[in-house]
Amino acid sequence: MKLQRRSTLSLAIILSLIIGCIVMTGCGGKDGDDKTIKVGASPAPHAEILKEVKSELEKDGYKLEIVEFQDYVQPNKALDAGDIDANYFQHKPYMDEFNAKQGTEIVSLGAIHYEPLGLYQGTKKSLDDLVEGDKIAVPNDTTNEARALLLLESEGLIKLKKDAGLTATKQDVVENPKKLEIVELEAAIIPRSMSSVAMGVINGNYALSAGIKEDTAITFESSDSEAAKTYANILAVKKGNEESEKSKALFKAMTSDKIKKFIQKKYGNAVVPVF
Repeated sequence: MKLQRRSTLSLAIILSLIIGCIVMTGCGGKDGDDKTIKVGASPAPHAEILKEVKSELEKDGYKLEIVEFQDYVQPNKALDAGDIDANYFQHKPYMDEFNAKQGTEIVSLGAIHYEPLGLYQGTKKSLDDLVEGDKIAVPNDTTNEARALLLLESEGLIKLKKDAGLTATKQDVVENPKKLEIVELEAAIIPRSMSSVAMGVINGNYALSAGIKEDTAITFESSDSEAAKTYANILAVKKGNEESEKSKALFKAMTSDKIKKFIQKKYGNAVVPVF
């Protein structure tokens, strides 16, 4: 009877140990998903770049899982909830504003690339073709409208108030020799509206997604502009994970020479690596 009780007790202990190991995902203390890095990203160019990163991460024994998002809210919510390990779609000013409004603690591992705004051909093919009253579409969000106006100013089409900088709006236009009509539209809509405007200022990611060819761009923001320094797209993680092995491996892979060359070859002036 004692032997049976001991056997039953021993079996119970063994089962408890097995269950414990399963719960801890391995007696060795290693998480079963420890070598899988899940990254949230916008489809283009972010997810496209990440696909190239897969082989770089494999060298360090990691598997990359890419989760595509169509908006700019869910990737940060998923990161904050721990559903993904990192995200790649935003610039630091947007991240900082999101943190302030949502109470999240998301931080940047570093800048990866910059997407210059481009002034693209609509019904007119060159700046010389513009006539009085022509319409030029610009993004209607605060950040990108200011960038668009600065781009128009750099081409001599308008002049802004002194020091308007990255907070510029239409109200800051002090000179407009051709009396151009600046039409404010949602950034994502502009690529579909080019047949109704003389020209349009388009975000790099929206131009890529819409299949707008780079050779239809009249000019791009300068890579050394104030906007380029401020609005580079970053790799972000939840605060506290900056020094994790996954974060280190991911950032190393994303800033490799192979990825830099891939970005330069595939996107030209539309996407510029900053590492």
